Amino acid sequence: MADLVEAVHENVERRVAPIAGPVHGPIRGIRLLVYGSVRGITRLTGAAIDVVLAQFAPLVGGQSTWPGRDVLLAALNGVLGDYLAASGNPLATAMALCYDGQRLQLDRKALAAAIPQAGGKLAVLVHGLCMNDLQWTRLGQNYGASLSRDLGYTSVFLRYNSGCHISTNGRAFAGALEALVRQWPVPVRELTIIGHSLGGLVARSACHYAKLQGQAWPRYLKKLVFIGTPHHGAPLERGGHWVDLILGGNPFTAPFARLGKIRSAAITDLRHGSLLDEDWEGRDRFEHSADHPRPVPLPEGVRCYAIAATTARQHADLNGRLPGDGLVTVNSALGRHDDPARALPFPAARQWLAYGMNHMDLIGRAEVYEQIRQWLAEGPNPSS
Repeated sequence: MADLVEAVHENVERRVAPIAGPVHGPIRGIRLLVYGSVRGITRLTGAAIDVVLAQFAPLVGGQSTWPGRDVLLAALNGVLGDYLAASGNPLATAMALCYDGQRLQLDRKALAAAIPQAGGKLAVLVHGLCMNDLQWTRLGQNYGASLSRDLGYTSVFLRYNSGCHISTNGRAFAGALEALVRQWPVPVRELTIIGHSLGGLVARSACHYAKLQGQAWPRYLKKLVFIGTPHHGAPLERGGHWVDLILGGNPFTAPFARLGKIRSAAITDLRHGSLLDEDWEGRDRFEHSADHPRPVPLPEGVRCYAIAATTARQHADLNGRLPGDGLVTVNSALGRHDDPARALPFPAARQWLAYGMNHMDLIGRAEVYEQIRQWLAEGPNPSS
């Protein structure tokens, strides 16, 4: 903040000087002295705050049952998770596969002890941005628990730092699935992945990296369900990017553009739905670029399903233009794109549009679960 205010002050000086006369050395020296003193104070204050936070971090980042702890950490990681991870902050969420809210040790004996009823049908549920594995329970629904009850799946949940790059999480998720399948206490017959929002992009990235690395788990992957996944990006992040550019284009507001850069790598990946390391390595992720991310096809031999939501009612007359769910457009969630090379070919029978719902309704409504249940109950069909 000290840097920001000084930058505004300096820019004002530069623009006013041609009109009011040159800014003399002593005045400029006073400004430098003032802001130098402010920085000295904030460094001391910051050091003191770090000491306090060091005491507070175990309460928030440990096993405390403090109400709201998990929701707070999930939101914090979604917004600043890449910074927390890079700085070694104990509040950074480590990736883990979980069952009933508990982290699983990916060891055969430990898995058998943690999940005595483990079966050969596995469902892995992947949460979205600023969320965690416990937030799959919503409005009295938990899709994982319901699939276990209705279709005999053993459901486990991914917990991860949703602020890191999608490709970083995708690669790590692929490794976690490889260990899970190898150490599962009974032979795995089939694997299904269900991803909400950003979680669907992490799943697609994981499939890509698993294929590159020759991992075994994709051979068990039969179905992949995307719920409100922004396959081609989210308009909110694109809007935020343009705000950065507009602020940066005016000398008086340019310093404020840095406030817009307090957002995680995952959020900037959502500008166009970037799934690969090559989309961001060696680049300034806040810089405007006409380049689009490299297209990543849906995994071969896997039945892929897409669910989108619109806040419009089913019989709304909007001339065929439906609003999205408040965060993701209908076209992005259904994989549609003007460029055929980027469009994702979900068959019509594997697309479903939920009317009168927002983005978060998608993980808590009985009708959404019923559609997923019907899809997953389908038997093998060689012609599909």
